[in-house]
Amino acid sequence: MSYNQRMLLACALSFIIVMLWQEFVIKPTMENAPIPIPASQPKANNDNLIIDESASILPRIDEVSRGFTAGSRLPIRTLSINGSINLHGARIDDITLMRFREKLEADSSNVALLSPQNTRQFYFAEFGWMQQGSSIMLPDRNTLWQTDDNELSVEHPVKLTWINPQGVKFILDISIDNGYMVRVKQSVENNSRQPIALSSYAMLSRNYSYSSENNMLIHEGAINVFNNTLQEIEFQELNEGKKNVFVDQQGWLGFSDKYWLTALIPDVGAKISGKFIGYPNRQNEIQYQADMATSEQIVKPGEIYSSSTKLFAGAKELDLLQHYQGLYNIPLFDHAVDFGLLYFITKPIFLLLHYFHDLIGNFGVAILLLTVLIKLLLFPLAYKGFKGMNKMKDLQPQMNTLREKYNDDPAAMQQALLELYRKEQINPLAGCLPIILQMPVFFALYKVLYVTIEMRHAKFFAWIVDLSAPDPANIFTLFGLFPWPHPEFLNIGVLPIIMAFTMYIQQRLNPEPADPVQASVMRWLPAMFLFMFANFPSGLVLYWAWSNILSIGQQIFIKRITR
Repeated sequence: MSYNQRMLLACALSFIIVMLWQEFVIKPTMENAPIPIPASQPKANNDNLIIDESASILPRIDEVSRGFTAGSRLPIRTLSINGSINLHGARIDDITLMRFREKLEADSSNVALLSPQNTRQFYFAEFGWMQQGSSIMLPDRNTLWQTDDNELSVEHPVKLTWINPQGVKFILDISIDNGYMVRVKQSVENNSRQPIALSSYAMLSRNYSYSSENNMLIHEGAINVFNNTLQEIEFQELNEGKKNVFVDQQGWLGFSDKYWLTALIPDVGAKISGKFIGYPNRQNEIQYQADMATSEQIVKPGEIYSSSTKLFAGAKELDLLQHYQGLYNIPLFDHAVDFGLLYFITKPIFLLLHYFHDLIGNFGVAILLLTVLIKLLLFPLAYKGFKGMNKMKDLQPQMNTLREKYNDDPAAMQQALLELYRKEQINPLAGCLPIILQMPVFFALYKVLYVTIEMRHAKFFAWIVDLSAPDPANIFTLFGLFPWPHPEFLNIGVLPIIMAFTMYIQQRLNPEPADPVQASVMRWLPAMFLFMFANFPSGLVLYWAWSNILSIGQQIFIKRITR
């Protein structure tokens, strides 16, 4: 067996070992990994905001129905959400997104974003007051609020009230729009005979850190903006305790999942303090909390003290986030969509895709049009690179002569080849430039497909029903006719095969590298890319396959006009 054959065999075996290790070792380990519990439980500060939710667990629908039966829930109805407010504690803990489903099937349930405390994965918003010491009784999670309203809707804001034994009246005025923004005005009417000192707070709490994608492509965890700077904190970091993110300043904070966001936003100019915290509750599970509070205020007898907070709870639709950013002067609110380090490329690509989608009505066709536009922009470089490759092909006999002449002196051989390139005015790297320039676009498109809610469940044609998911037409199960428990790396659909085949055709049109090892590796690249791209989003594979087809057409065209 020759050296080149041994090298190719080693590469192939290494590739197979990596795939098998990923499938049978890494993946099961990640799926079964327990949520880490910190060694010591952080102690609550005197703000009394740490809440240990450890009631019995009920199915979400049962817990919500129980509240309606008892008359302790106030319905929420808008075009975008359905849900309810729990009058026990005045919590917004039931939000269902009416325009998004869990799965593609038409009978799939709508996405439930917020859930009550007695459910397996609770997630809620709470608004209240706190004080130093215990001079007066404050409403808490067991307080039953009173209202004369029957429903919270865009046309009908609601008022919740509670009066403590000292005669102090607490009021929550809640309004909502047709998007995902709720406005809560917290008021205290001091009808007692003495001044009271207190501050208002708003809080988000959840008992899970579910991450649909456990990798570095997307941030899922705590998020906040302070001093016009975005800060992202992983759930893992919160397991270590409290994170103060801003003190007596303007900012917003919340929790970001792949497609969904909850955020607490104070009024412009309000001075508030915000923090995140993670701690184990009595059920030995990590509970995460984001809260913000105003500075302490003295409310004299007969006075009213009010503060307002906005709650965003919904999908991270870029148009809507930008609308709220301008309407309410919320800094960097559109950055809740995790476009990553290539933001300056990723966002324009998304906006361009969105523009094409608005014209055509199909994100798959929009990707095809984007690819054509990129190819047109890079055509001058492609033309120059292909001409250089043809010259390289013509110089192959002279290059082989130089390699034979300087076979025992690699440095002299490289020098001779450089002289030949200089003499013939050839840049050996010219053919790589169009590919290099496409790579940022490639990664940016990957990010767009990966993180934007607009791409979620976006259909193309035929069997491609979700451009953000891998091609479902697996050839190893005869397109689903004969399913069997196969390794994940054998999930190879039709689109990746088309991509690999067009890559092979494109290679055949290019001159082979002079080095036989490089030539052999290049011949194996389509097969390697086939397995690599098999689990990529089908929209990305569509882009790469269509780009290959356009490149083939470009090369044939350039070859004809340069004869």
